[in-house]
Amino acid sequence: MQHIDHIRLSPDGEKLVILDQSLLPGSVRYIELTTAEEMYEAIKSLRVRGAPAIGIFAGFAMYVLSRSMSRGSHGEFAREFFEVSAYLNSSRPTAVNLSWALRRMERVVSEGAGLAADALENRLLAEAQAILDEDIGMCARISEHGLSLLKPGDGVLTHCNAGPMATSRYGTAIGPLILGAERGIKLRAFADETRPLLQGARLTSYELQNAGVDVTLICDNMASVVMKNGWVQFCFVGCDRVAANGDTANKIGTSGVAILAKHYGIPFYVLGPTSTIDLNCPSGDRIEIEQRDGEEIRSMWYTRPMAPAGVRCYNPAFDVTDHTLISGIITEKGICRPPYTESLAKLFK
Repeated sequence: MQHIDHIRLSPDGEKLVILDQSLLPGSVRYIELTTAEEMYEAIKSLRVRGAPAIGIFAGFAMYVLSRSMSRGSHGEFAREFFEVSAYLNSSRPTAVNLSWALRRMERVVSEGAGLAADALENRLLAEAQAILDEDIGMCARISEHGLSLLKPGDGVLTHCNAGPMATSRYGTAIGPLILGAERGIKLRAFADETRPLLQGARLTSYELQNAGVDVTLICDNMASVVMKNGWVQFCFVGCDRVAANGDTANKIGTSGVAILAKHYGIPFYVLGPTSTIDLNCPSGDRIEIEQRDGEEIRSMWYTRPMAPAGVRCYNPAFDVTDHTLISGIITEKGICRPPYTESLAKLFK
């Protein structure tokens, strides 16, 4: 069995153990989760985050929870399993990997009506492990495809966090940089801090620095300056959902980076596994955008609030980048180019 350090089962399989990403980089702490409520909260509070990582988490979470469900009959077990799955699925609506992984686990239950309880439990564990194993392979291939675009000395600007902690290994958007460092290829990274939750500052710069990549942290509103200075040759970002026409939902601020890149003539690439592509969603207009608590803007990270008490806040977690701004979508199967209605559909034939 392959393992990743930030999401793993306890030795007895009774608990899901995760690295609490909300505390990084100041504190490295692992927490044990045993209930559906704890797992819901871990997703909602971004203790586990990143679309592929959430999918991996969901698979192992449903396995752990299944071990304490009713064994009276398959029908009783299935009803409880599907109820808990729907509950976890409601924690974050934008990232498609959560529902994708939960559907895979549900299918195991639906097809296991004639199995003994132990056999069904083993199949659930195998499916969760398959989700992880597949992601490890996908991230490696995405990183290879992304690295093929780069030459030594190139500068890459990224937004939010799409590294190993948001996936399995290497990551998506920063995977090519980490793979390049492994091979001795000198590349430069510019990481947007990514307000208001600072994933770029807390996580991306942390991962890239640990991987030996030359990384510079910038505020979100500095992206235009570094592009104008000629320090950026590519923009690489991750994605939480890709619509059939190539519109992509990613962390808030991504669409602004894409607009700036177009102005300065810088190629803008979206990197993600095919599990983030939703061909049933025709365009970005149909992607539900998660709205988060205004306190993340007013008071989070500050010793005292930095905004007037009670001021109205608008805090969408994601925005949608129009497909016309995207140079290519890099998946484990290769690089898709416009028109995306054709190139994305071909991936599934």
